[in-house]
Amino acid sequence: MIIRRPTSRAANGSGLVLRCAGLLLTLSICLSDGCRAEQPWPLWNSYADRMVDGQGRVVDHTAGDRTTSEGQAYGMFFALVANDRGRFDNLLRWTEANLAGGDMTLRLPAWSWGKAPDGAWKILDPNPASDADLWMAYTLFEAGRLWREPRYEKLGAILATRIAQQEVAFVPGLGITLLPGATGFHPDSETWIINPSYLPPPVLMRLSELQTEGPWHSILNSLQTILQKGSGAGFAMDWVAAGTTVRPSISAAQRAANDHSAVPIGAYEAIRVYLWLGLTDEGTPGLAAMLAQVPGMAAYLQHEMTPPLEMDAQGQVIKRDSSPGFSAAVVPYLHLLGKRNEERVQLTRLGATRDPGTGLYGKEAAYYDQNLVLFATGWTEQRYRFDRGGKLIVRWR
Repeated sequence: MIIRRPTSRAANGSGLVLRCAGLLLTLSICLSDGCRAEQPWPLWNSYADRMVDGQGRVVDHTAGDRTTSEGQAYGMFFALVANDRGRFDNLLRWTEANLAGGDMTLRLPAWSWGKAPDGAWKILDPNPASDADLWMAYTLFEAGRLWREPRYEKLGAILATRIAQQEVAFVPGLGITLLPGATGFHPDSETWIINPSYLPPPVLMRLSELQTEGPWHSILNSLQTILQKGSGAGFAMDWVAAGTTVRPSISAAQRAANDHSAVPIGAYEAIRVYLWLGLTDEGTPGLAAMLAQVPGMAAYLQHEMTPPLEMDAQGQVIKRDSSPGFSAAVVPYLHLLGKRNEERVQLTRLGATRDPGTGLYGKEAAYYDQNLVLFATGWTEQRYRFDRGGKLIVRWR
């Protein structure tokens, strides 16, 4: 398997002069203010204008105006990439005040907040979501480093330690891995439910360097087995059941509903598996082996225009037409595999769905789509990168 990083044109004489001039200007700015100028990012600004209120709450208008810890964590990451410290601080304050009972040193943030049946706006489910917790801890660590703010790093360290205590388990046949939340994902004595999209390799790599005694490297190692045995016909699945065996699984909601007709699928959750792998630096140990477990999407897109919305564990399409965010999510994955024609098709499709009025993507400008697009296009525009150790590299530094 060939893994390639983005290419760049060699500079000619005049280009070199311009680049050197730009470097000197950047250096002078950095020396005077520490490279702290906000970096214009039109899509982030459009997203924030529509979905982040003045308090720092990310509002999912497609789901009853609810807020999730995922949305808060993603918003903090994008604000850091944009060097938008004002919004970052608002997002953090709202999260701590409303999802963590006012003190994130004492508890992980609840995953769901919104309008309850009694009309009150409050926490709807106190269980944390480990993917949001991971992204939040990682972003706080990196914000502390990039903005030279020790408080952020300390808070990130506390969050990461609490994740290790409450959301990590030893699973037979899998080893130490990350559960999707603190409770509800160990339905019987021999079964644990895992979500592969909750394990982004760059985040785990970075945490393993920052907390060498933590479980992070072991969790990252478990991802290869999860993808090897828990994928269906080369496609990542939303949920995986692990224990003495590792296999695709139905969702927790389907289990709770006792839906006997339900089948394992790769859909809204699994699309992030391709995104996280694509964003991972090509020098990351084990990346090629993980990519080799999910070749189905790249093969599918050799003869189809858009990613499927839902696939079953046998590689059969359940629902074909996916939203624009799915096209965005596979762009870094296709680029890493050297699938340039397929990559161009997805970028073209994505561009055709952009609303020039709002600057957002898709007819409904759905919350989840915009997040996937922000991750993907922020990367393609080289606003950020992860190095092989997962450290965040941003344009403004």
